[in-house]
Amino acid sequence: MRILPPGPPLPALLQAGLIWLDPTRFVHTCHRRYGDLFTIRIPRIGTLVYLTNPDDIRSVTRGDPAIFHAGEAAAPLCQVTGTQSLIILDDDKHRRSRGMMLPAFSGDSARRQVAEMVAITADEVARWPVGERFPLFPRMQRLTLEVILRTVIGVHDESRLAALRAALPPMLEIGSPLELIPPPQVLLRFGIWRRRAQRRAAALALLTDEITRCRADPQLAQRTDALAMLVRSVDGAGTPMADDELVDQLVTLLLAGHDTTATALSWAFERLTRHPALLHRTAQAAADSDDAWLDAVCRESLRVRPVVFEFGRKLTAPVQLGGYQIPAGIILTPSINLVHHSSRHYSDPDEFRPQRFLDQRPDPTVWLPFGGGVRRCLGATFAQVEMRTVLREVLRRVELSPTTVPDEPVRPRHVTMVPRQGAMVTVRRHIAAKSRTSLYENQRTQV
Repeated sequence: MRILPPGPPLPALLQAGLIWLDPTRFVHTCHRRYGDLFTIRIPRIGTLVYLTNPDDIRSVTRGDPAIFHAGEAAAPLCQVTGTQSLIILDDDKHRRSRGMMLPAFSGDSARRQVAEMVAITADEVARWPVGERFPLFPRMQRLTLEVILRTVIGVHDESRLAALRAALPPMLEIGSPLELIPPPQVLLRFGIWRRRAQRRAAALALLTDEITRCRADPQLAQRTDALAMLVRSVDGAGTPMADDELVDQLVTLLLAGHDTTATALSWAFERLTRHPALLHRTAQAAADSDDAWLDAVCRESLRVRPVVFEFGRKLTAPVQLGGYQIPAGIILTPSINLVHHSSRHYSDPDEFRPQRFLDQRPDPTVWLPFGGGVRRCLGATFAQVEMRTVLREVLRRVELSPTTVPDEPVRPRHVTMVPRQGAMVTVRRHIAAKSRTSLYENQRTQV
């Protein structure tokens, strides 16, 4: 039996460079040339076998997590998240941490934060200029960071908010995925790695202070933010999380829930402004609180412009897959983007059609923006509630101009894929509060 699927016969360093420069084109080219399974090699990361067949992906996401290690595959991220991050853990440690964190991100917990999300969105949108094009992505970053500070960490004191706003984004900043490749030990005291360590130390000091304040809060039992719920949580043995573990989990939540949601929202508006009829229909849905349509828009945006293009599982034992005997140590890499853009699963897959998901749940075998199986993104429900809320509140408060400019290309930004120009939009006008319920009444369009 063959061991590894075919792949480009290029030096590993050159393959890493091609992924850095244009990951979408390189992976799509490999898929066309080599089929549903292909192999890519990246120095100091390892050998990656890409999967695009839902049956193969299902066997990985639903397989024995002791064999398919997501934490080991994500190990380079520990430079940002810390070694006790839920993303980095496997086996019993992962089960313990995930079990302790799940209640803080249930549907009920997310819905309790909607009022705060509405207030944050209203404050942000009120500052948007009228009549000039501006990049939406930085505005969405600011908004989603504020949501995390207030609803996840539970901070409301303005001076502490200001300090966290200044310190946290630089800690998460990574120029490209290649910066996550572990450097030789001697380089850690120099250049980008030294600056990263300094930024991380400053941010962790602030987060540690918030944990201390949370533990001492006489209103701890009444707080609904995620940090308070994590502080109150205990494992099966009755043991709570220690401070250093809580810090790593907060950084994880920042990494997984800040830029990712900001990127997803930016793509949603980038897509809508290029489809005037859909923009009008979505604005009307926002005015009518038609959550079914708003959810369909969010799901289709996540399909056609997935924020994360793939996820990984490092094998701890050999497995048979697709006619290959793949050895331990290989990283299996289900490709979200290739599945989402396959005509085998979606008609006209490159077209933006929210109707695909109207009044039906997406098929988890071919819609996987949050991964799948026991390692599916912990904050998936929270992110979808936030996306729907922000989409609705933005379109209740401003009228966006449709555009005929070409689609924005995808640009890699650490582990996410963002609009290259930052999702440029133009606000035609701010909508008075008294007219929001009748938004676009004269612009009803059949889509």
